[in-house]
Amino acid sequence: MKEFSGIPVSPGIVKGKAFLYLDDSQNVPKYEIRQEDMVREFERFIEATEKAAAEVLHLKKSTKGEIHEQQSRFLDAHLLMLNDPVFSDQVKDNLEKYKQNVEWIILKTVGDLVDSLSSSQDMYMRERAIDFHDVSQRVLNHLMYRERISLKNIPADSILICHTLMPSETISMDRRKVKGIALEVGGKTSHTAILARAFEIPAVLGISGLTDYVNNGDTVIIDGYQGKVIFKPDEETAAQYETIYLSWQKREVKLMTMNKLPAETKDGKHILLKANIEVPEETESVLSHGADGVGLYRSEFLYMQSSGAQSEESQFEAYSEVLKAMRGKPVTIRTLDVGGDKYVPGLLLREEKNPILGWRAIRYCLSELPLFKVQLKSLLRASVFGDLRIMFPMISGIEELDQALRILDEVKEDCAREGHKFNEQIPIGIMIEVPSAALTSDILATRVDFFSIGTNDLIQYTIAVDRGNEKIAYLYEPFHPAVLRLIKNVISNAHEVGIPVTMCGEMAGDPYASVVLLGLGLDIFSMSAFGIPEIKQIIRSVKLSHAEELVGAILEMRSSVEIDRYIKDWMNERFELTKFT
Repeated sequence: MKEFSGIPVSPGIVKGKAFLYLDDSQNVPKYEIRQEDMVREFERFIEATEKAAAEVLHLKKSTKGEIHEQQSRFLDAHLLMLNDPVFSDQVKDNLEKYKQNVEWIILKTVGDLVDSLSSSQDMYMRERAIDFHDVSQRVLNHLMYRERISLKNIPADSILICHTLMPSETISMDRRKVKGIALEVGGKTSHTAILARAFEIPAVLGISGLTDYVNNGDTVIIDGYQGKVIFKPDEETAAQYETIYLSWQKREVKLMTMNKLPAETKDGKHILLKANIEVPEETESVLSHGADGVGLYRSEFLYMQSSGAQSEESQFEAYSEVLKAMRGKPVTIRTLDVGGDKYVPGLLLREEKNPILGWRAIRYCLSELPLFKVQLKSLLRASVFGDLRIMFPMISGIEELDQALRILDEVKEDCAREGHKFNEQIPIGIMIEVPSAALTSDILATRVDFFSIGTNDLIQYTIAVDRGNEKIAYLYEPFHPAVLRLIKNVISNAHEVGIPVTMCGEMAGDPYASVVLLGLGLDIFSMSAFGIPEIKQIIRSVKLSHAEELVGAILEMRSSVEIDRYIKDWMNERFELTKFT
């Protein structure tokens, strides 16, 4: 038996047979070429690139109707790379410099680029290295007349094991036959992670050396909650996981029976439970888990997957697709939130010494008005297809909010002048994720229709702790008294003027935080669709009055350690909370 730990990116527990999908990129010949052969060698590269581009186009056409528009954009990004003159110029320069065959030159050129991206401090840039690797493999396959096995022919009940999985391969694989995925590279925002969650395939990524320990047909267990991958489990471990799996499955079935029931406390307080999504194909999971709508659609993923600015039409299509799929349920779309730890190639974001406190989110949009107006216009046009709400991220004060609202009014006038129909009373909200916004929420509440608390950033800004820094991760404490007081202040100020408050940060999906947030007066919880049934069960099992008593007790406490212990003891006495998260 061999057990690995990695990054859990898509939840679930499955057992199946390993399907080892090896990358043969290292089997590339290397030999010197003469000066007079340089032109022909470069022509070979151009011919192979054209064939690779045609292959991507064929994949788009052959999977039309099977993949969503968002997935199709993965392939569009690859077409851009294949037609990028900078890439071909680099290959040409390296041919002159090293005088080696073009196969080795491609491997060298892309390898240097991938190494550069992989060493970046920006996680998005590290994970985008896979796109360049994918593109180079297609070109090399045509140069070397080789054909990689199609994942459409993968055996049933497979656990897909490989170093990396190309976005195009994830899209084209027969996902009915893939029970789980385990990769040596990748993180929570990689293409594979996004699609695995959308397809509800349990997945664990970032496991170094994984492929050295597995053979085709080995029994494999994937624990997508704890991030574990177990090869050839012994009898005791297999029996243990069989028990865990049956218990988990029984519990999931029980939770899913509540999908059509309201999230209502025992004393009649009704709460809305919504889902956070990144790509349109997640809407199927949102509906199947009984969500009351989409509380956060992260529109930046539309830009990330196509490596740059998006046209009005492409955005209009993506937003319309989500609204139609949600069948009239409300959808809150956050305007472009880039910068900080979210880098999008092509948007020309400046390098900054402290990007988390820098040119990001609404600050970026307000300084890039053509881009911002295109997004707002596409949102307004899409609003006729459903219940759309627009949300501005990282508002720090009334000045930014007023400026954003003025620009929105200008875009509304443009739409009216051009004859576009749109919801003229479209609800507008803001993210409360900066302490200055939380502290002036009484002022901001008079200008918008709703608040949404983004606890991921609010916590790190309030406690001054980088949530990505493992050395101080212990300081990232959702139950810190300062965080709880800010949340209470925001909710109280919103309710004073009659607007609802959503929470769309990770805290909203934490079962241990659910009763506390209920007692603080939160109106709407928004989380991963998978977490909705459990939060609903908890809400339906308590009285609002008891939740308020719990909050009253913890607000008198002085430390996060004391509060954390008290909340967990209180919850564990009353609920059998998931042990898998």
